[in-house]
Amino acid sequence: MTALLFGVAGSVPVLAAPPGDLPFGVYDPGGDFENDTNVQIEHLFLPWEDLYLQSLSEADTYALERHRAILVTIEPWTWSRSERNTPQHLREGIFDGSYDNNMRTICEVLNTLQSPVTVRWGHEMDDDNGQFIWAGWDAETYIAAYRRMIDVCREAAPKVRYMWSPTGFEGMEAYYPGDDYTDVVGISVFGYQPWDQDHYDRDQTFEDIMAPRYERAATFDKPVVVAELAYSGKQAYVDMWENAVRNVGDRYPQLVGVVYFNYPEVYNWPEGFGRPDWRVHHRVLE
Repeated sequence: MTALLFGVAGSVPVLAAPPGDLPFGVYDPGGDFENDTNVQIEHLFLPWEDLYLQSLSEADTYALERHRAILVTIEPWTWSRSERNTPQHLREGIFDGSYDNNMRTICEVLNTLQSPVTVRWGHEMDDDNGQFIWAGWDAETYIAAYRRMIDVCREAAPKVRYMWSPTGFEGMEAYYPGDDYTDVVGISVFGYQPWDQDHYDRDQTFEDIMAPRYERAATFDKPVVVAELAYSGKQAYVDMWENAVRNVGDRYPQLVGVVYFNYPEVYNWPEGFGRPDWRVHHRVLE
């Protein structure tokens, strides 16, 4: 398998980015890619409530030492169990200004970071599977909420860039907030072999999932990033994906990076497929 290399001080195993020349990033809370010089993007996920803001400065130091840009996904809820985590409460709070200070406070800190920062707010709004309280809204409501929050952030953090990031499903264009609110378009691409075999009676390739989502994203004439990428299956399946995700040639001219989600799934897949473990040391299934 191409994912493991050795040769670091202390003989500690170091994970290597997949082969290829496309810029590569990671969401890597376990630090598996800590010493990988091929990683160019450090992805953070933040709730906008109950957040330890000092962690952002620590992440900036970590990224600077490794010459990485920072992608910050701001999730508009609290990660603790709370009655605040309902769509109605969130919508009302956004439009009556209750959450302005949450967004402003985070963005004020982001503006002080030395690493290049891109903010991804309210992602995968086109997926109504029940995971996110900001997903599946009426498109006009979502767009108004997105613009309001980006306006708040932009005032506090004028040097930050903004990523609008649907999953990539048909109909995602209805949620597009406009060119003035989008510096880059993100999409999500996950490959899970048990799901493929059950639903398609074959393995899906990276191209199978990527191509239609990229085509939808590219219509906005913005740079495109796979903001969440992961794959799990038997060894041959993982190797197939591993060798494809950065070797894209000229098939996706607007694609400027892929970011691996190196963490277990946090929400159950439908139809009893559970929570795949996307971590590079666990993603190969027996």
